[in-house]
Amino acid sequence: MPEVTLVPIRTPADANLILGHAHFIKTAEDLYEAIVNSVPGAKFGIAFSEASGPRLIRREGNDEALTRAAERELMNLGCGHAFLIFLAGAYPINLLRDIRACVEVCAIHCATANPVKVAVLREGEAGAILGVMDGLGPVAIEGPEEARARRDFVRKIGYKLA
Repeated sequence: MPEVTLVPIRTPADANLILGHAHFIKTAEDLYEAIVNSVPGAKFGIAFSEASGPRLIRREGNDEALTRAAERELMNLGCGHAFLIFLAGAYPINLLRDIRACVEVCAIHCATANPVKVAVLREGEAGAILGVMDGLGPVAIEGPEEARARRDFVRKIGYKLA
C-alpha cells in the first residue's frame, strides 16, 4: 500500500539548496557546468539519483563537504530522477535560469535557505516527490513600513538600482 511521509532535508550551515527533477545520466555534469558558468566562485555539491539501471546517486561538485551532504540527503529522500544542489557563496537566484535551461531538468521544486521538508509518496522501492514545505507560513500582511524595508533591502544587496 502506498504511503506518504515527510522527509526533512538537512542543509549544511550557510548553504542554500535547490531540489529538482531531471531525467538523464549526464544531469550531474550539465548542472555542474551551469553553476560554474553562472557563478564561477560558488562552492557547491550536486547529487542526482538514477531511477533505473544501476540506480546510483551520481555526484559532482567543487566542495567535498557539500557534495557528500547532497549525496546523503538525496539517498535519504529515496526518489528516482531527483537532484539536489547545496550551494555556498552564491544564491539560487544567481543561477536558476541556467539550471532551468539544462535540457534534462524537468522541474525545480524549491530553491531556498529555509528549513525544507519533502512530501514523498512511497510504494515498494519507488519514491515520488509530491510537494515541498519551504520554511513557515505567513503571520501577517505587509504594511507600508515592511514594503519600504523590503525595497531598501533588495537595493542594498545590489538586486535593484539605487
